[in-house]
Amino acid sequence: MEMLDENFMKVALVTGGSGGIGRAISRRLAEKGCHVLIHANQHMEAAQQLADEIQHTGGSAMALHFDVTKAEAVNAALLPLVEETPIQILVNNAGIHDDAVFPGMTLQQWHSVIDVSLHGFYNVTHPLIMPMIRSRWGRIINISSVSGITGNHGQTNYSAAKGALNAASKALSQEVASRGITVNAVAPGIITTDMSDSTFTKETIERMVPAKRAGKPEEVANLVAFLASDEAAYITGQVISINGGMI
Repeated sequence: MEMLDENFMKVALVTGGSGGIGRAISRRLAEKGCHVLIHANQHMEAAQQLADEIQHTGGSAMALHFDVTKAEAVNAALLPLVEETPIQILVNNAGIHDDAVFPGMTLQQWHSVIDVSLHGFYNVTHPLIMPMIRSRWGRIINISSVSGITGNHGQTNYSAAKGALNAASKALSQEVASRGITVNAVAPGIITTDMSDSTFTKETIERMVPAKRAGKPEEVANLVAFLASDEAAYITGQVISINGGMI
């Protein structure tokens, strides 16, 4: 089986690509020469604006709409895209918070968070894995969280989803390593986004983070871009923290 030409423009899919971290990852992969599929569900306008921005600066991108929790919708969106050209870089970044202390957590809060982060990982990765295997080159990067490693008060659902994603990354990496495919999880700590700005005060961040600041989305994107490169071919099955020394 022949490998694709190394000069072939690789296709990258970033789920949740319209959010703060997703935007930075999409931009960075486009700068690296990828054709970037920017996924969104509820924020399609933002995804299209980002795709337009990347195109206007000389990159290649398009917005893509589906609900990661709906397997049929994911297959309908992705299977036609991989009939001829595999998606060789997959960043499973889609995720939501719905925080509550466990005694007060509803069944809906539990399922909604698990559905997006964990079931979404399966729904998106599964239709892409065989085309990736046939190409004998691939990078799967799952965006986890420090909460998936340490746990976090009020986030039993989120911690469970991200912890499972870490374990799934390790297991899948063993299945596909011989095919030139790496699978890793990136676990950010506090990163400057609209969500974190409303959650953490400057004083809280200085108390929690030895680096005394929140991380930047671009710093997460730089790590993801490295893991997506040829230079990271021997890094697989890892959960890589990026958190300013929190753990």
